[in-house]
Amino acid sequence: MKTTKISFFILSLMLLLMSSLSGWAGNAAAASDSGKTYVIGTDIVFAPFEYEDENGNYVGIDIDLLDAIAKDQNFKYQIKSLGFNAAVQALEANQVDGVIAGMSITDERKAKFDFSEPYYDSGVVMGISANNDTVKSYEDLRGKKVAVKTGTEGYSFAESIASKYGFTIVPFDESYQMYDDVMTGNSVACFEDEPVLRYGVKQNNGLKIVTDKEDGASYGFAVSKGKNQELLEMFNAGLVNIKANGEYKRIIEEYVGENAQVANLGRWELIQKSLPSLLKGLGKTLLYTIVSLFFAFIIGLIFGFMKVGQNKFLRVVATVFVDIFRGIPLIVLAFFIYFGIPQAMGFTMPLFLAAILTLSLNAGAYVTEIIRGGIQSIDRGQMEAARSLGIPYRKAMIKIVIPQAVRVMIPSFINQMVITLKDTSILSVIGLVELTQSGKIVIARTFSSFDIWLTVAVMYLIVIITLTKIADYLEVKIRRG
Repeated sequence: MKTTKISFFILSLMLLLMSSLSGWAGNAAAASDSGKTYVIGTDIVFAPFEYEDENGNYVGIDIDLLDAIAKDQNFKYQIKSLGFNAAVQALEANQVDGVIAGMSITDERKAKFDFSEPYYDSGVVMGISANNDTVKSYEDLRGKKVAVKTGTEGYSFAESIASKYGFTIVPFDESYQMYDDVMTGNSVACFEDEPVLRYGVKQNNGLKIVTDKEDGASYGFAVSKGKNQELLEMFNAGLVNIKANGEYKRIIEEYVGENAQVANLGRWELIQKSLPSLLKGLGKTLLYTIVSLFFAFIIGLIFGFMKVGQNKFLRVVATVFVDIFRGIPLIVLAFFIYFGIPQAMGFTMPLFLAAILTLSLNAGAYVTEIIRGGIQSIDRGQMEAARSLGIPYRKAMIKIVIPQAVRVMIPSFINQMVITLKDTSILSVIGLVELTQSGKIVIARTFSSFDIWLTVAVMYLIVIITLTKIADYLEVKIRRG
């Protein structure tokens, strides 16, 4: 009975926390609607337009332009780092009030969003490895692979000429990924927005530009169709003013002008300067893992006992829960919870809540099966013997079956802990800045994939081995106890 009360207390605490977070979501939405603070989605891995510097500050052409316009028009804003595709989906789902992310103004996008006046005229160029002397034009691409970033002008342009010049398109989510693909020789070239690739070449990303700039769409600031028109008007008015007073020109020159800064860091210096942001990401990874496993364990207890209980209806409910949340891929579940549900129900969901719900429901389904399997692994004869002695079912379960089942479950719990920790990296797709996303942000600025991914891998390895050793020690203590 005492264990049951504790379980109900923990469940009540969980529901209370969820209610509090949901209430916070409502408050966040109300703040946006009041016009006092606008939430602006962006990419942060699209240098020189938006990226994070070594001090953890968001900088770049887009960020500085937005800041200058906000000061000119006297409005407040909050930057939400999501990634380009996630930022666009967040705007559709009304999770953000606007998006500034080097977003090309196209007819297709105009059907869904309202755009500001163009703030930068871009275009597409082709890049190849700096050591490649054989590819000089589109004709040289025949029969080869070309890397592109999804959702960009480079992708659209590559699609338009692929059949004419006979090359295969290889899509990537981030610019640095397609640069690496060209550097490793998997693709012979890439198509990219001219200022972005020119910045990367200047930062020694290992590529060179071999074609003239093709005409492309201009960049614009976007809001949802028919919404936040006052924000759009302020952006346009501020853009006119900062062009008139010279601030616009100064910002552009700082990042893509002749005197733009070039990073020349050695390998160890780069790792040293990157460690603070990577350690911060690691801290968030551990936080999300611990919190989500806490809730997953509670969920697993509830549905696990339902699955082994005597009530057929509850067994069916638990089975359906497990089938749903084990069957849906984690990335799909994350998109559905963070973008799908808020769009359908008309509210704003905090990223923290979406991440915890996603990880908890996914891990909870597996914990349910761990508990079910552990309980059912105990010889049924022990329960029958207890009942024959007049011991009630619940007391027999708590005193006899569960203590033995826990010993069987421990290795599976340890394994699930490690899996959940690694699963946090998948949530970078909805803008969660944990260890993996922190690594992406550093690479977007430095183009040093090998050094940063090696550092990230070592950090994951150290944490997972440490946690595993601690868990193994506890397992031995419990088995002996």
